[in-house]
This record gives sequence, C-alpha cells and structure tokens, in this order.
Amino acid sequence: MLNSIAISLGPIQIHWYGIIIGFGALLGLMLAIREGKRFGISSDFFMDLLLIGLPSALIGARTYYVAFEWNYYRDNLSDIIAIWHGGIAIYGALIGAILAAVIYTRRKGYDFWRIADFCAPGLITGQMIGRWGNFMNQEAHGGPVTESFLRNTLHLPNFIVNQMYIDGQYYHPTFLYESIWSLTGLLVLLWIRRRSFLRSGELFMSYFIWYSLGRFYVEGVRTDSLAFAGPQWLASFLKAIWSPMSSFGWGAMEAGKNIRISQLLAVAILLAAVAFIIIRRKQKSGVPYSSPVRTKLSNVSAIQGQLPQES
Repeated sequence: MLNSIAISLGPIQIHWYGIIIGFGALLGLMLAIREGKRFGISSDFFMDLLLIGLPSALIGARTYYVAFEWNYYRDNLSDIIAIWHGGIAIYGALIGAILAAVIYTRRKGYDFWRIADFCAPGLITGQMIGRWGNFMNQEAHGGPVTESFLRNTLHLPNFIVNQMYIDGQYYHPTFLYESIWSLTGLLVLLWIRRRSFLRSGELFMSYFIWYSLGRFYVEGVRTDSLAFAGPQWLASFLKAIWSPMSSFGWGAMEAGKNIRISQLLAVAILLAAVAFIIIRRKQKSGVPYSSPVRTKLSNVSAIQGQLPQES
C-alpha cells in the first residue's frame, strides 16, 4: 500500500491528496492561460480567477458533502474541516467555482460564457488528475472484485492492484475509470474548440455533457455514494439507464436509500446542458467561439472616446 503522506515535518504532514489536487489545478490553469492568450486576455486574469475559484471550489465541495452527511458531522464538528481525510463532492466544487467565476468575470467586464469556455479543458484536466488523490487515499472506489479481474481482465500494473486491496478485499478502481474518461473528454474538448460551428457557452456545456455522462455510469459502481430515499419509480428509472453496465456490479448503499444523488444530478445537468445549447441556437444568441473577446468596460471606453470632448 502506498503511503498517503508525502512529507512529514514534525507535527506537519503534507498529504499526496493535496499535492495531486494542487498539481491538477495548476495544469488546468496553464491550459486556460494558453487559450486566453489567443484572445488577448492577460495571464494575470486567470491566475486571479484561480486564486478566487480554488478556495471557493473547496468550500463548495466540502459544504456539499457535509450537508448530505450531516447526521455524522453534527456529532463530529471538528471533522468538518478535515478535507485531507477525503469527503469532498465534485458537484459542490463546481457550484462554488462557478459562483465565484460569475462574480469575478462580471466585475472585470467579461462575458461569463466566453471565459467558461476557455476554462472548460482546464476543469476536466483538474478532475482527471485529482482522481489520483482518491487513489492515494484508497477512497471513492467501487464494489468488490477479484484480484484476477484487476490483473488479467483490466491488466493493471501492480501499484494500482496493490492499492485497491483494502481491508482484505480488492475493489473496482473507479478513480481510474473516471480519470480515463476525463482524459478522453479533454481530447474531445480540444478538438471541438477549433470547430467553426461552436458558439460561446457550448464548449462549457460540452464539458458538462461529457463529464455527467461518464459520472452517471461510474457512480453506479461506487460504494460510497451520497444517497437518499426517493420514489421507487425514479430509482427504477435510474437503474434501468445504468443497466448496460450491470456487469461491473452495483455498489452497496445504506438500507432505505435507493437514489444516488450524483447520478440524479448527472442526468439533470446533462439534460440542462443539451437544452441550453438548443435554446440558444434557436434564439440565435451567443457569438462564435472564435470571435474576439472584448470586455464591457472596454466597449464603454471606446464609445466614450468617440464622443466630442467638452472644451
């Protein structure tokens, strides 16, 4: 088993979990900066956006998780801030980051959808790398499997197989499934963003469509899903959609809970993203992705510069 602690300096311990997430965020930032330069946007803008968005994402991710696991945390308040033990939710992170980005881009005078498009490849890159933090913590795994399945069916290297051996049982490496899906999604987004048909906001929505589709099916394998007791028709509907993946095993949930929150959100977000694209297309709103980016503040200044000056 790999050690989840990278560096120990007396009482201070630096976990691989944080290092990996930080590296993912840094690489995502580099992608956003590179794309922004094509449109004349300063790298400082994206660096400031990361400084605002990253803590907002962490707060949102932890708040989301704690809210759905409040029965535990209300009696263990000191554990609320212990994110190094895991327990953050990607959808909560997205909510926190998007809220911060909306506020920041508006204050800077940029159209949020244009900036979100530039950041989309960086977001999926951060998720692709960040899942390896779950690997180091031996968390967010799937249901039980045999060693033969990992070695002979998936042909995984020893370091992954050994890390998936937890408390006497091997488990599905769902972190790897999602990481590979995100890598494929990154390549898709990098290809789409150079297509002439793309309009503002659609690359960001494509990211949501791709990620939500993969997350829906991966979530059905996991054993640690946040879940709640809902109507049986909805649970049956979600399970029917997921049924083509039944060979991977349906992860266990607490008794009385039959709907996985992440699966339900994945379906809702995917449908909302598709609807967003269709409605905007019909309304002919949004500019081509390749259009020059001008801030509202710059447009105002340009107009003022054309007005006659008082003597």
